[in-house]
Amino acid sequence: MSSPSIVIEPLAQRGKLRWQVRMGRRSLIFHQEQAARAFAAQMHMRLLWLQEHANPDDEFAPPGKSYE
Repeated sequence: MSSPSIVIEPLAQRGKLRWQVRMGRRSLIFHQEQAARAFAAQMHMRLLWLQEHANPDDEFAPPGKSYE
């Protein structure tokens, strides 16, 4: 199983352009595109780090890495 994808989408809200960062069912809205991109990049790096350092015996380890 792979980790959830991180998606950045433009969003029109009250006549202004906002940026929504989604990961699965969760989302955050930013006023600036640069802030949304920086957050998405940081989240992506943290997810990769978690997958690399996950303990195979840990029941809470993130999905996406096979230990067989």
